[in-house]
Amino acid sequence: MKKLDIDNKLHNYLTITGIINNVFRPQKTRKKSRIKLHNTLALPVLLYGSETWTIKARDARRITATEMKYMRRTVGYIWTDYKTNAQIAKDLKITSILEKINAIQEKLSTACK
Repeated sequence: MKKLDIDNKLHNYLTITGIINNVFRPQKTRKKSRIKLHNTLALPVLLYGSETWTIKARDARRITATEMKYMRRTVGYIWTDYKTNAQIAKDLKITSILEKINAIQEKLSTACK
């Protein structure tokens, strides 16, 4: 059940980021604006209900890959530029989605104690 939820959330996230990419072209839109659009439109779709997920290694890889697909395009890199995810996150000054999910889950677990 949780795997299906993560799959659906990733699919919806990819759909929204694809729309953002089509409407707000990376070459014509500032990075800061694209990050704000991402945080406002796409990120809540993915994070909704994430506090109940049990994230396995495969899920973590898929979430990171999905996030970096959008972020690479925002920075202007293609996958053959051989930039690591850490370099891209540092360039954009963002925290990864996995870190945000872990923070939400940790916050919830401390509230329940």
